Amino acid sequence: MNEDAFWQLIEDCRPMEPDPDADLLADTLTERLAQSPLSLTIGFAEQLSWALYRLDRKEYGHDLGGDAFLYTRAAVVAAGRTEFDSVLEDSAAFTLYATDLIWAESLLYTPDRAYRRITGEEWDRDTRYSYESYSNTEGWAD
Repeated sequence: MNEDAFWQLIEDCRPMEPDPDADLLADTLTERLAQSPLSLTIGFAEQLSWALYRLDRKEYGHDLGGDAFLYTRAAVVAAGRTEFDSVLEDSAAFTLYATDLIWAESLLYTPDRAYRRITGEEWDRDTRYSYESYSNTEGWAD
């Protein structure tokens, strides 16, 4: 899955009604991925990790603990490509997410849930980029 396909899938699955914790988005994405080839789930996990890794930077997370920072970055991804790109261009756009603690923790588990539905097994996911907070050493360099 390339980056454009990832963002299109996010957009296609975003609910029309308010979804403050991205639970509806995560459920819809899980359902869509679970009915697709396994390669799509793996590609989604890679793109999700890459997006979260790109937001793992000092200017965004300097005042947040590890889990809060991760879930807040997930909320930016859940908001879609336009919002994601805005935050990358202007770190001040991240402030709303951090200040109001807007989280989308459930988005993180989407690939694992889809993998389990497809294969019947737990996934020991190992993506190219870590989405864990503070793993982007370049983003945290002085």
